[in-house]
Amino acid sequence: MAKVRMYTTAICPFCVNAKRLLASKGVEAEEIRVDREPGLRQKMMAESGQQTVPQIWIGERHVGGFTDLWALDKRGELDSLLNQ
Repeated sequence: MAKVRMYTTAICPFCVNAKRLLASKGVEAEEIRVDREPGLRQKMMAESGQQTVPQIWIGERHVGGFTDLWALDKRGELDSLLNQ
């Protein structure tokens, strides 16, 4: 199974939904809380080009946010990406 890394905050409903979707696939993502260490948000922004959370990587691929993750699942592409 591919490693999943996700930048989150505690109060983000999209982060919760992303974690739930991944958990339904049997995946526990490495969660990086940018609200605990503000410097991590700067790192996230440099890596993703985005300011919002969640920002999700599957393996080396930047997936984007929750809606991007959800769209991958709806297109039937998420499972194969997770199993690489």
